[in-house]
Order: sequence, then C-alpha cells, then structure tokens
Amino acid sequence: MKTLFMLLLFCHVASTVKHSLKFFLTGTSGVTNIPEFVGLGMVDDVQVGYCDSNSKTAELKQDWMRDLMKNNTQHMESYTQRCFNNQQFFRANLDDLKQRLNQTGGAHILQRMNGCEWDDETGEVIGFHQYGYDGEDFLVLDLQTLTWTAPRQQAFSTKLRWDADKARLEYDKNYCIYTCPVWLKKYVHYGRSSLQRTDLPSVSLLQKTPSSTVSCHATGFYPDRAMMYWRKDGEEHHEDVDHGEILPNHDGSFQISVDLILSSVAPEDWRRYDCVFHLSGVEDDIVTKLDKAQIRTNWVSPSEFSAAGVTGVVVGLLLLPALCIAGLFIWRRNNNGFIPANAE
Repeated sequence: MKTLFMLLLFCHVASTVKHSLKFFLTGTSGVTNIPEFVGLGMVDDVQVGYCDSNSKTAELKQDWMRDLMKNNTQHMESYTQRCFNNQQFFRANLDDLKQRLNQTGGAHILQRMNGCEWDDETGEVIGFHQYGYDGEDFLVLDLQTLTWTAPRQQAFSTKLRWDADKARLEYDKNYCIYTCPVWLKKYVHYGRSSLQRTDLPSVSLLQKTPSSTVSCHATGFYPDRAMMYWRKDGEEHHEDVDHGEILPNHDGSFQISVDLILSSVAPEDWRRYDCVFHLSGVEDDIVTKLDKAQIRTNWVSPSEFSAAGVTGVVVGLLLLPALCIAGLFIWRRNNNGFIPANAE
C-alpha cells in the first residue's frame, strides 16, 4: 500500500463471509476548495456515514442506517461528537508534523483508516488502525504488542510519544477488537437485504464514428464492487485501453466504461477481443464479443445523410400543396437519445 488515500478507491475486494466496518478520516492543510477535515464510514465497502468540518455533524447515507439510528440516538450522537473531536485531533497533529518536519508551506494531508473485519463463519475478528501522511504510510498500530510501527524515519518521534500513551493504546485496542465488531454485526444484520443486493447491468458496445474508440459500457449494476476490462485471446489486455471510473446513476445503481482504441487493431483481429464485466459476489462474468454488428452508434455517413436530406425535401415539396389545401398541419416528433447519469 503506497497511500491510505488510495484505499478508498481500491477497497472493492469483497468476500461472501467477511464483513467490514471501516472509517476513512482525512485532514488537510493548504488544500483549497475542500473541507479541512472529512470522515467516511463504510460497511462492507458501502458508504453509510459522512461528516466534515463544514457541516460539523454526522450524516447517514443509507435508509436502513437511518432506521437503525432512530432507536439508537445516543450512538448517533457519539458519531457527531467523534467527528468534532477528530477535527481537533487532526488539526493539532498536522500543525505538529509540519513544525517537526520543517514544512512551512504547501499542501499536506494526514489520513487514518481504522475499523475491523469479521468472518461470520469462523467468528474471526481482525482490527486495524493506521495513518498515512502526504501519500505514504506513516504509523501502523500493532494490536498484539500495543506499539506503533513507523515505516518512515520522520514518524519515529511520533511513535515514541504515542507508545507512551498507554490509556489511548488500550482504548484503540478495545475499540478495534470488541466495540467495532459488536456494531458491525448489528449493521450487517439490519442492512443485510441492502448490503447483499446484487443487480447485473446491461452492457453495450458504443462508438461515435467507425474510426473512433469502441466503448464497452455497463450501466444499472449494484453494488459498485465491480471491474470491467478488455481481453485479447482470453488474456486481460491493457495496451490502447482507457479505463473509466465507476459513476453513480440517479436511481442508486452504477455505471462504468472501458474504451478500446481500434486504430491498432486489424479488422481480422476483432474476433480475438472481448469485454468482461465482473461483479463481486457473482460467479459468472458478462462477456461481450467485439462484433461490429453489435456496436451501437448514431453516426450516419455523409452520402446517406445527403440522400436522406434530398429525399425528405422532395417528399415535403410534393406533400405541401395537399396539406395546404386540406388546411391541416400535423407535426409530431419523438425525441430519442442518451440520458446522462445524474453523477454528483
């Protein structure tokens, strides 16, 4: 792992029996246009909570989580309080780090990932608590020895100070090993129908012109723990491929595209390529062959356009006198086209 920030982008590895409760906290200094503190809560890699230094309150992101918290108001209040406390903690530690590392300016980011995983078959619980600074690992808590590991020399002085805080170490251990799994089990039980929901997408091949890239587009899938890629001769293909991000649709489902540049693909080699969509937890992948007959496009050749235009004008001129005589004008138009996702 190079950076904790990337964990949020690549935390889509799921298991049929393992569940997780993770918190991603980020404090920034010298970064504009975003709150100086942001916190995310994830259950089985599904975002269930959010807070930042602007709103100063915890916000629930799932309906089932809101229903659960109606009967656990004190628990909800504790999240808001922890959001506020962590803002102060991150601000103080950022200032301390910049001073000790002689960083007088620029943008700096302190991040934390903590929580637990629980195997609902074996009952095994794994806790974790670690920090990153400016895109690199900074401190990792060893819950067996209750000491901090410092991957970077710059973190060593912080390790010594935090190792001496025995009360805090015991609190972190109790939370990761005992408190976190209790609430994780409750969250999984209450949100099981939503967390275990799987919707397969519709997959299409799209192209603007015969010479442009072919986009393999999947939309309508849930959850967002998915991946899509091009294959050549049955092997994952990376050359001349552009991977898009997973984006939300207005109905709560997701979409993704992966483009293949055709300029380097000979026509006789098309049959060697296919597009693969994989949804975590679903055994069978959706495989779409690169087939010209299956490509959807709105492109019309100039010759076809000219012929269609001339024909339309001639027919219109022939019909106009009859319509004028009848005194009846009827105009009906159907609007067809793509409906873009409501990505926030």
